[in-house]
Amino acid sequence: MKALRFYAPEDVRVEDVPEPECGPDEVKIRVRNCSTCGTDVKILHNGHQNLTPPRITGHEVAGEIVEVGAQVAGDWKPGDRVQVIAAVPCGDCHECRKGWMAVCQNQTSVGYQYDGGFAEYMIVPRQVLKVDGMNRIPDGVGFDEASAAEPLACAINAQELLGIEPGDTVVVFGAGPIGCMHIRIARGVWNCGPIYLVDVNAERLRMSAEAVAPDGTIDATEVDVVDKVMELTDGRGADVVITATAANVTQEQAIAMAARNGRISFFGGLPKTNPTITCDSNVVHYRQLHIHGANGSAPEHNKRALEYIASGQVPVKDLITRHIPLTDVMEAFRIVEQGEAIKVTVEP
Repeated sequence: MKALRFYAPEDVRVEDVPEPECGPDEVKIRVRNCSTCGTDVKILHNGHQNLTPPRITGHEVAGEIVEVGAQVAGDWKPGDRVQVIAAVPCGDCHECRKGWMAVCQNQTSVGYQYDGGFAEYMIVPRQVLKVDGMNRIPDGVGFDEASAAEPLACAINAQELLGIEPGDTVVVFGAGPIGCMHIRIARGVWNCGPIYLVDVNAERLRMSAEAVAPDGTIDATEVDVVDKVMELTDGRGADVVITATAANVTQEQAIAMAARNGRISFFGGLPKTNPTITCDSNVVHYRQLHIHGANGSAPEHNKRALEYIASGQVPVKDLITRHIPLTDVMEAFRIVEQGEAIKVTVEP
């Protein structure tokens, strides 16, 4: 079969590899869509400490079952359409027992410790099945939409931590696919508004705004973002601020623009070479701000993501603006890196 394998930073190859064999406690799927994200580009350039080469990467996976191991529980059968989680909790540690599977201390990941979805076939490992991490795709939901459930699940996890209320004023930094999903969740699930989208890439800001229709956009290269948000909110600030970008300054701006009792999600991780920001602790103290990290998702968030997509509460179909064959996967990475599309999906 064809697969994309990572050997070293800047050394990834589309090559012919043997089809994987399905063990007794595993499921084999035919991958129909494996969508891409900024993390795939980071792996291309820098690798990852949890990734052991050669490794088939790709973690936003949807496909159909072709074989079910004899020891697999449930009524799975060939032909079933399924979506697979990316972050795999152990199910046994203190955090998992508390129900905090998104921060499992023993977490493993599809495309890192296990071969991923940039391939014609993929094994769903025992560890995924153990935590109920393979989900049926609802009727009416396409494979491409289902592959977007994984990043949507991450955004759902972040927003569920924030105590969002109807009518909250929301600012989202980052006009990429995650930023678009955050806007759709805030509006479709929580009934927030007004919602403002911020970016430094004018073309990406325009493209994403056309899709998700925020109440306003802010080009951070043209205005002082904090001043603009204060102006738009009559000096009160934003109730909710989500930094869906890896820029240090956005986290500092989020604190500065948050309203009293404001809730902030540091959704995008910062570069490991520069992970610190300057925080005015008195602003946090006197405005009684709530600052949350957000790390991936739990299996339950993936299930909710599929439900939101199926119900139409959080549409994702129109956010998938490029479909690329596996043989051209490097072009998919280039499009992601250049911000030329909202969401790019790869089709083996």
